[in-house]
Amino acid sequence: MSRFLSARHRDLVPYVPGEQPQDMQYIKLNTNESPFPPAPEAVQAAAADAAKCNLYSDPLCRSVRERLAKRYGVDMENVLLTNGSDEALNFITLAYGDAEHPFAFCDVTYGLYPVLCRLYHVPFIELPLRADFSVDVEACLAADCPLILANPNAPTSLALPRDMLEIIVASRPDRLVVVDEAYVDFGAESCVPLVKKYENLLVVQTFSKSRSLAGARLGYIIGPAALIAELDGIRCSLNPYNVNRMSLAIGSAVLDADEAYMQNCCVIMENRAWTADRLREMGFNVLDSSANFLFAGHPGLTGEAYYKSLKARGILVRYFSAPRTAPYVRITIGTREQMEALIAATGEILKEAQA
Repeated sequence: MSRFLSARHRDLVPYVPGEQPQDMQYIKLNTNESPFPPAPEAVQAAAADAAKCNLYSDPLCRSVRERLAKRYGVDMENVLLTNGSDEALNFITLAYGDAEHPFAFCDVTYGLYPVLCRLYHVPFIELPLRADFSVDVEACLAADCPLILANPNAPTSLALPRDMLEIIVASRPDRLVVVDEAYVDFGAESCVPLVKKYENLLVVQTFSKSRSLAGARLGYIIGPAALIAELDGIRCSLNPYNVNRMSLAIGSAVLDADEAYMQNCCVIMENRAWTADRLREMGFNVLDSSANFLFAGHPGLTGEAYYKSLKARGILVRYFSAPRTAPYVRITIGTREQMEALIAATGEILKEAQA
């Protein structure tokens, strides 16, 4: 650590993303990417706009915002474009958190939430999930500070129904609720229909998972116009050209063919059901999933042992070493061929463990 680093950041523990190894060819089931590439037309749109990279991108991101507004039945003033949904969460934490306004989120959830709070010196409260990893709704109702809920939650894959989330939002009109819907297109109910009804609700989504654009870094916030305007002020103060030209072009093209991407989600959900059934037949505890991944553990294997054994066979999954998650791994759902390879490797691993 250099002597130049501000004292307020010296204890910061940064977020650690999933492995992106370069040493060999892996079946990547560890970072919740889509197994389907974007359509050729979308790639062509990005390539065409690359020729204009000498010019700044549109700071208002109008092409994508207009399409998103039409897609979700809101106005353009209800939509803010971000450099991935992580930037959306960054803006929200910076805008609405401070030493006197802690944030609340579940104790097992997306690991970036506490990192952002620590970065901005925002206190936070962790609400323990129930023993079955479901969200403790009573604890959410009782929290009197800004609340962030990943729905479906990660890494547990469980989702609350929209009517239950509406109860949480409506229970405290003066408390901000942020619903992080990175995985909503894989079987959960979105809270976007509620944003015009409640002044205290923000919904965060992303193109990374269901629309095959993890590498394009394109996310968005949908919410009341007043909150979106405040967040846009944060955006313009940090990086007014936060979304590059090529991501805007490919995002517009993807939305023009959105039904095809939603069909890809259906294929992933079919592969998810098939994989969950096979793992349960092998003795795994697999949580019900509304996401593009499974959270699974076996009584005869630690999560770490399963992760390492799969990696040795060229298959990457995600292992989280915290006490509550250590017995499990998170498995991204890929193509049927990839999932068949996972099941075959798992059978070998179990035989070795039982020998």
